[in-house]
Amino acid sequence: MVEKRDVLFTPAGSTRRLHIFLPEGYDGSDERYPVMYFFDGHNLFYDEDATYGKSWGLREFLEGWEKRLIVVGVECSHEGASRLTEYCPYHFTKGFLGEINGTGDATVRWMIDELKPMIDEQYRTMPFRECTAIGGSSMGGLMSLYAAVRYNRWFSKAACLSSTIGPCMEDFREDIARCDISADTRVYLSWGSEEGGGSKMYPRKDNNDIMTARNSELADLLRVRGANTRLYGQPGGRHCEADWEKQVPLFMNYLWLDR
Repeated sequence: MVEKRDVLFTPAGSTRRLHIFLPEGYDGSDERYPVMYFFDGHNLFYDEDATYGKSWGLREFLEGWEKRLIVVGVECSHEGASRLTEYCPYHFTKGFLGEINGTGDATVRWMIDELKPMIDEQYRTMPFRECTAIGGSSMGGLMSLYAAVRYNRWFSKAACLSSTIGPCMEDFREDIARCDISADTRVYLSWGSEEGGGSKMYPRKDNNDIMTARNSELADLLRVRGANTRLYGQPGGRHCEADWEKQVPLFMNYLWLDR
């Protein structure tokens, strides 16, 4: 069952829609469940809700999966470039996106200070850090990695698919070195071999090598701090929901079932 409801996103003073998956039998039991939060929640469950007409198929996966949990997908802003700003945790000064003075930290703080307490109060959750994960793709993957590093006290697991990490590698190097990261932290980092159109400076092959190197470096830095990481370079993977859907069993089993 997927519920849809609007909540106030206080950093922008506007509403955001939640897409909440509840396990089968939720209404007829007293059981409590772990929770995984996702960015771009409209792309998770139904093709008709997805931006480009293709979802991650997450509802079908969860209904047939052995672990039962609640998923809370937060829909992004669809106004202008607001999504880029709200999903950017740093001040980008270089890279293909140009300059962005990100408000992503306020977005994560809203999730921790307002959204999570509301979900824990109104749904039967296991509110503990060990039972709380976060995930997303592209800018949502960037935000998930940021949340797992900066706010490790709240999130023990992160799925970071095709994350936009290029413009902020130095920021992540500094944050991973200085933030407290618990040894039970699990981070899934992925990229696709066909992502990026390439350019004269970085043809597609070289661009893929760069993404491989960046994600590998972040994984190494996290491991030095004691975290557990899983790297996945998706053969033929593109920057799209259809290919991220193929990774759902990989990151869900790794994060939650230790596979």
